[in-house]
Amino acid sequence: MPNKIVDIHPHIISTDSNRYPITPLGGKRSKWSQERPITFEQLVAGMDAAGIDRAAIVHSSTVYGYNNTYVADIIAEHAGRFTGVFSIDVLAPDAAQQMRHWFGRKLTGLRIYSGGSNITMDTRLDDPRSFPAWECARELGITVCISLFPAKVPELRVLAQRFPDVRIVIDGLLKPPMEDGPPYSACAYLFDLAQFSKIHLKLSTNNVRNSRKGQATPETFFRRLISEFGASRIAWCSNYPASKGTLPEMVAEAKAALASLPASDQDWIFHRTAETLYPALAAN
Repeated sequence: MPNKIVDIHPHIISTDSNRYPITPLGGKRSKWSQERPITFEQLVAGMDAAGIDRAAIVHSSTVYGYNNTYVADIIAEHAGRFTGVFSIDVLAPDAAQQMRHWFGRKLTGLRIYSGGSNITMDTRLDDPRSFPAWECARELGITVCISLFPAKVPELRVLAQRFPDVRIVIDGLLKPPMEDGPPYSACAYLFDLAQFSKIHLKLSTNNVRNSRKGQATPETFFRRLISEFGASRIAWCSNYPASKGTLPEMVAEAKAALASLPASDQDWIFHRTAETLYPALAAN
């Protein structure tokens, strides 16, 4: 069993829409944020119930667009147990300036949202206009989280090659198709990214649940994943409340799915990789 748990992908939504206006990316608010909105206070209660020690709160871009103020205000009051991951338009001429602004407000990660369950952005990840933002991430030591579909893997490879010193973490293991079971040939596009030493993976609640579908099992899939990337490049995340369920349920599911792994691998996945990606969460 892990001796500590860090969550690198919960979301929060304020009840004060006057102070924090609803301005979703692409003009379409995510369904989960309307049906299951969670405030910071509710997140803390859930973490305490689940035994989650610390968290990197990911800005809700499908609620607030590029206005990261709610997360920044929360982190200003609760740094130590929490850090924040902000979103900006990386193609904007002032992208690097915006990054320095939010980094100055103690948000230590950048998330690039190129597509998810709600919308797909009609831009290329490797658009040269984004390069100043990537250079800024390198300079400041900011981890870049990317939400993307498998079709954008070639664009991701360009960035990993051009900016080999920037830590990258991919949402949801790139939604790998596991149903066929071992040897998981359909996941070759994911395993092939292991050659890039700075690419890390988020192992989410949905990944845990999908690992029990079809011919897949958690034991065979996660052992294969670790054989390719190593546990030190994989970090657990809840994706709460976008994924359905409570935090205690999500933690219990993840622990059960990873129980067959060596204790050292579980420690990396449940907290040590997270502390590498977001050093602000490392124990003082």
